Amino acid sequence: MMAQPSDPIPLSLPVSVIGSQFVAPYSLELIVEIFSKGNIVITDIDNRILLKVKPCDSSFHLQRFLVDPYDRPLVLLREKYLSEHKRWNVFRGESKVDSDLIFSTKTKHIESKTEVNVFLANKKSSKDYCDFKIEGNWSKKNCSIHMRGSSSPIAQIRTYQPLENARPAKGKFMVTIYPSVDYAFVVALIAILDGLKNSDTTDDVVEEVIGGVAEALFA
Repeated sequence: MMAQPSDPIPLSLPVSVIGSQFVAPYSLELIVEIFSKGNIVITDIDNRILLKVKPCDSSFHLQRFLVDPYDRPLVLLREKYLSEHKRWNVFRGESKVDSDLIFSTKTKHIESKTEVNVFLANKKSSKDYCDFKIEGNWSKKNCSIHMRGSSSPIAQIRTYQPLENARPAKGKFMVTIYPSVDYAFVVALIAILDGLKNSDTTDDVVEEVIGGVAEALFA
């Protein structure tokens, strides 16, 4: 009888994917503000800028740079053109070569829910177990990020809670980073979630354009 594959072994803390300098031994409460497509600013509760995300789209790819407060690139997030499962690849610095790949993501299509699998670059094939998973409802800013084999989240995304009597801030939400977790990695995943939404919008526009051309040709 053929042996059955064993369950995946959970990754251990600390979680350092982009850099150990982004790992704290305590929980962090971060504020994420999306100003426009691809432009994101991440601050702490004292309004100190920690990270930023900036768009750098090419002709065929949605792209984002995750940068430090001084606009120095940390990683490049790049949508894989015409890929199944809305794949994104994340490279170190400004690189696009495979040797600098840090991790990749694959999205499952589930009605009204978000499910994104994250694979570290050491995977031998796309059939290997994912290392992290994002689950929840991105449109309602209610998502959690888990390591494989663990029911406890390493980060949670939730709606922004303004001060009493203050107006709700459009485009703002909160993320809790649990101890010993790379917050730059979590922010990169948030940038991909935002990029997936923008990609869906772009696909809708392309379909409308193609449909309009077809109607004109066959009218």
